[in-house]
Amino acid sequence: MPASPVAIDPAAVFAALVASLDAATPRAELVVTTIPAPTGLAPYAHALAADVNPARHADDADLGTGRLILLYDPDSPEGWGGPMRIVCLAQAPLENDIGLDPFVADVAWAWLTDALADRGARYTAASGTATRILSTGYGELASQGSGAQIELRASWTPLDDDLAAHVEGWAELLCMVAGYPPSPEGVVTLPRRRSPRA
Repeated sequence: MPASPVAIDPAAVFAALVASLDAATPRAELVVTTIPAPTGLAPYAHALAADVNPARHADDADLGTGRLILLYDPDSPEGWGGPMRIVCLAQAPLENDIGLDPFVADVAWAWLTDALADRGARYTAASGTATRILSTGYGELASQGSGAQIELRASWTPLDDDLAAHVEGWAELLCMVAGYPPSPEGVVTLPRRRSPRA
């Protein structure tokens, strides 16, 4: 008589995935915290927030910030290519002239894929948008002058259960868009914004 298939406990699987997230070692320039996860996207979700650590920042400019959400659905929704999906956000202010560069969005996307590859993160079905935001203050906000920002939103489906490399790749991306040198040598970064809008 064939053996009965072993029942998989989705809650236990998700707990192990979260533990692998927690095992990541993000860059020291970041402060990473757990935040409430959005509801309604998947049966199980876990979210992290990261901000560039002001104590390690060289000036008083706005800092980079980001979010990472792990979604888990044992039914493997169509379009995911598996039961997990990682969704991330990374944003940081830019020097105005860098914000005008039409290739800066391409660079930000390449940083994400390179950072994941450098850490051995295996994934499929990657998608995302990179947005350059240019703004000018008027009226009561005229004193803010002009500003620029880069924002990258991305998602992908991990191909293994060890998610530490995915967190570390996202953390590397966030540091790079905030103007910090990359962990590996030989990669050019965007200049960090030196001062508030002027």
